[in-house]
Amino acid sequence: MTRSIPLFRGNERVLTFDLGSSGFKQIPRSHPLSYQRLSVVGTIGSGKTTFARKTSNIIHAPHIELDALHWEPNWVEAPNDLFQERVKQSLQGDSWVVDGNYHQVRDIVWSRADTVVWLDYPFRTIIARLAKRTLRRIRTHEQLWNGNQEHIRGLFTRDSVFLWAIRTYRRRRRQYPILFSKPENSHLTVVRLRSPREATEFLSELGQLEDLT
Repeated sequence: MTRSIPLFRGNERVLTFDLGSSGFKQIPRSHPLSYQRLSVVGTIGSGKTTFARKTSNIIHAPHIELDALHWEPNWVEAPNDLFQERVKQSLQGDSWVVDGNYHQVRDIVWSRADTVVWLDYPFRTIIARLAKRTLRRIRTHEQLWNGNQEHIRGLFTRDSVFLWAIRTYRRRRRQYPILFSKPENSHLTVVRLRSPREATEFLSELGQLEDLT
């Protein structure tokens, strides 16, 4: 069954985005949907940061990358209480776009968000993107959060990004629908995008909505 999310300006329907047979809720016509506080989630390699950055540019809102708040220099993880406090401080504004899957701060982010965008791409797409990104970072010595860099030796450890993708891909696909159905998340608009093409179409329509408003 095909479902869609209508986008609104006030009570007027201005655009409709087709989500396919996602099983997620359709927003009632009377609901004035406004994308102001978005959480972008998805398996590692799905392009969350790039998508979130593009979205933040469209809606003119700050982009918050959870990785930057979580990782200290030399790939040391920030203590949970410090990480949570950093996230709370980052979400003080009325409009923002957050990307990341960290369960330690999920309740903080989702309780304040109005929309969750789930990049639910096929595994082959995830792995291909992850390989391209990782090799580029290694080759160019790209500086990440707090001066961290990816190294080729990291590909052959238990912390390999490829092993992480394999371990978490199916788990997240099972987990997210359950999380979305919880009463405490009933206020969220859920947009499930199943391919990079759908993501591009969504961003295009979001840009059109911004032009109208």
